[in-house]
Amino acid sequence: MPLTDHLEELRKRLINSLIAIAIGFGLSYGFSKQIFNFLLSPVLKVMPENSHFIYTSLTEAFVTYIKVSFFAGIILASPVIFYQAWKFVVPALYDTEKKYVFPFVIAATMFFIMGALFAFYVIFPVGFKFFLSYTTQDIYAMPSLKEYLSFVTKFLIAAGLCFELPVIMFFLAKLGIVNKRKLSANRKYAVLIIAIVAAILTPSPDAMSMIMLSIPLFALFELSVWVVYFVDKGKKIVASGP
Repeated sequence: MPLTDHLEELRKRLINSLIAIAIGFGLSYGFSKQIFNFLLSPVLKVMPENSHFIYTSLTEAFVTYIKVSFFAGIILASPVIFYQAWKFVVPALYDTEKKYVFPFVIAATMFFIMGALFAFYVIFPVGFKFFLSYTTQDIYAMPSLKEYLSFVTKFLIAAGLCFELPVIMFFLAKLGIVNKRKLSANRKYAVLIIAIVAAILTPSPDAMSMIMLSIPLFALFELSVWVVYFVDKGKKIVASGP
């Protein structure tokens, strides 16, 4: 396809994704308060007495609920977004590979949600407890609604994308960019990269939080190695067939 056709196809997929997000936003707006209360729950459980959330401008609370609805809209639209991503790259795939559309959408959505849930239920409690441990009789925690929501949503999306590693490796293996031998030979570099990513993403700078994030990331890398192995094995079977 010419470059202009690729750009037109990308435009079409982005528009479809934005429409799905807009629909998700509309469905979520009526529950924005409940959704935000749910997002607040990890920090509220560890907040000391006399600590509470604040907003410093008249529109901040309203805008916060709008952002919550938009974030929830992205989550609801994630299957459509992954489907549009598939449709964009499908011209580069063989006919036998195009049948993986539904497994791809299901797997990508599942891993994304798993990453967000892991961050929410495992990383956040440890990280927030660490940050709030500096509260004293003279120092009270009064986080801003806007800053808290920005931190939480960015981290949840980042964690969800990190958990897409096996899905990404599947495609790279299909395209012949990676194979099991390369991944196994570069395992030591993968450990280093995972440690760096964990240090950047973890909400608290203590070693325990980094380890808690590094373990699932390394497990995902090992899962990716096996995914690539089965892709390579499938290619060999096809190549040796009649």
